[in-house]
Amino acid sequence: MALSGLKDNIENIIFDLDGTLWDPMPMSIKAWHTALNGFDCITNPISKEDIQGILGMQHDLVGQHLFPYLSKEQQDEVMSSCYLQEVNYIKESGCVLYHGLEETLKILGSKYDLYIVSNCQAGYIEAFYEYHGLGAYFKDFECSGNTGKSKTENVKMVIARNTLSKPIYIGDTMGDYTAAEGNRIPFVYAQYGFGEVPKAEYTIDTIEDLRDLL
Repeated sequence: MALSGLKDNIENIIFDLDGTLWDPMPMSIKAWHTALNGFDCITNPISKEDIQGILGMQHDLVGQHLFPYLSKEQQDEVMSSCYLQEVNYIKESGCVLYHGLEETLKILGSKYDLYIVSNCQAGYIEAFYEYHGLGAYFKDFECSGNTGKSKTENVKMVIARNTLSKPIYIGDTMGDYTAAEGNRIPFVYAQYGFGEVPKAEYTIDTIEDLRDLL
């Protein structure tokens, strides 16, 4: 369905980050391989497909998913190292922004207040802001690394503390769709990202398609 059908019924836009605003894969692959090389307990190599498969997963569930053969203590230690390496690499060189992102945020920000809710670790969104200089476009953000809560709960938290009226959520995975459904707000599927959302009523092929909301 065309996005133009939404524009008269929204006042705020909440974004996912990975697969929606940028492609973190080159950075994540490098960071994870660097971090995992320091652990003798890792017996199974982590592939690009493994990393892509956990994008959008709540951050504190990833260790159990990827390293079921490790103890909980080992999983936590390994994941802390991987997550720290990601944040450090983002601060050093950023990630691949989707084409037209900043101009699209600037245009959307002239009409709507913008927010981010991600399942990433603490410090990840701040590093995104810091390296790419995009923090001024967003009014608030939340992530599972800060709260330990699900994306549904974090979206609800951002809506409540900013008293948002008529928000929509934009993301690329079923977890994003579920978060929107759980808050009874419209969902826009970024089908250029990493997930499949066959139930999505609204879709975009590029981040620049969001300019149709004006």
